[in-house]
Amino acid sequence: MDQQIFVQMVLHAWNINIKRAEKFFDSLTDEELLKEVAPNRNRVNYLLGHLIAINDNMIGLFGLGNRSYAHFDEVFVKNPDRSGLDMPDTATLKNDWKKSNAELTSYFNKMTPQDWFSKHNAMTEEDHIKEPSRNKLSVLINRTNHVSYHLGQLVLAK
Repeated sequence: MDQQIFVQMVLHAWNINIKRAEKFFDSLTDEELLKEVAPNRNRVNYLLGHLIAINDNMIGLFGLGNRSYAHFDEVFVKNPDRSGLDMPDTATLKNDWKKSNAELTSYFNKMTPQDWFSKHNAMTEEDHIKEPSRNKLSVLINRTNHVSYHLGQLVLAK
């Protein structure tokens, strides 16, 4: 029962931040998505692609299936904005954001509290025994904070 409450709390925080970000992205025009969050900083569309790629990584990290947006890693994770690499257009990014979050929600809804407190694929069984707090739920907490951090940056673009 205690694990279930913790999972519900973390999923609630995740969902709130995802909805806030989606509301923000939906409020922007294609032109506004191309704005920098601050002079000489990332553009909004780059951060949108970055969040899709980072969040999508949880699928593989949790052993839930194949990632849908692994092809975003080169542009949005391994390289900075304006690297010269081809980026999807803003309409595609907005659509991929929604599809990515729907996919993650579907996976998360199938996970049990025991799943959430189990090890993720970036650690060994021995590591998990030594540090059981490094689990899938802690990754989701980290990703929730990551979305919130970038959302704080993104509002500067408005």
